[in-house]
Amino acid sequence: MWTVASRSEVTRGGATDQLEHALEAHRRELTGYCYRMLGSGFDAEDAVQETMVRAWRNVDQLETQAALRAWLYRIATNVCLDMLQARQRRARPMDLQESQTADIANLDGGLPEHAWVQPAPDARMLPAEGDPAELAAARETVRLAFVAALQHLPPRQRAVLILREVLRWQASEVAELLDTTTVSVNSALQRARATMDAADLDAHTAQREAADEEQQALLARYCDAFERYDIGELVSLLRADAVFSMPPYKLWLRGPEEAGRWMLGPGIGCKDSRVFQTAANGGPAAATYKPADDGSGWTPWALIVLEMDGAQITGLHHFLYPELFPAFGLPERIERDDA
Repeated sequence: MWTVASRSEVTRGGATDQLEHALEAHRRELTGYCYRMLGSGFDAEDAVQETMVRAWRNVDQLETQAALRAWLYRIATNVCLDMLQARQRRARPMDLQESQTADIANLDGGLPEHAWVQPAPDARMLPAEGDPAELAAARETVRLAFVAALQHLPPRQRAVLILREVLRWQASEVAELLDTTTVSVNSALQRARATMDAADLDAHTAQREAADEEQQALLARYCDAFERYDIGELVSLLRADAVFSMPPYKLWLRGPEEAGRWMLGPGIGCKDSRVFQTAANGGPAAATYKPADDGSGWTPWALIVLEMDGAQITGLHHFLYPELFPAFGLPERIERDDA
């Protein structure tokens, strides 16, 4: 077994490989933690990488192998708190303004990437297996609405709520991690809960946890309708109050009628797209590739996070960031010969 005594001993006799394996075993759960803290898959990956670098540099400070997980969370928390200094909170379009109509005149100039809560791939932040109830609970805590609500909390309150309510740490453990008292942790948790309650998570995207088979069947119907550009069929899958958003733009729409008007109006350039199924933020997602200008194939366009309530879609969130595709294991381009 790998043990820690000093940096020099760790780097001898194969212990380097053992330490690397021990650190990597925690990468996925740390990524999920950092994503909840930061609201961006890119930032979460950067934070975890910095955590690993700091761990390597300071491995001689680790007293026992049993303390490794708590030590890594301590480092990751400090990294996230450093990254959050002087940053504005990330949001969703629905948090910034009221819904509008599907008119090109309403399309704003957009906001920079750091303004938005961004999607992240399940495969990099959620457990691959485990108790079904625990997995379902974990998925709920990376939903876009939940992560956006977390951004309303001051950074240390955010850490307390995630560690206590999501990861189920004891108050004494959180107090030790944050170098504070149990009383302070409990007080911060109470304030954080009040803020989260006021955020009203169900205001725009109320959904119940559907069975995986139900979600996948609905996702397949959506992707098929999109590829055929059967907008009548596509909007028939939407709940009456479904939300349609398109970061980096602040514009967002409500309801099947406005969504259909956009797809057949300003969004008509999406016709003849290729669509692939994937998973993001604890639920189904789709990646769309628009036809290339020269007709030679298709290029990445949008990562779409779907929110569902049983047999209906309650949210379609189109993230117009092709740079997201590699993180989801998606191809950078589709050639016509590959279609």
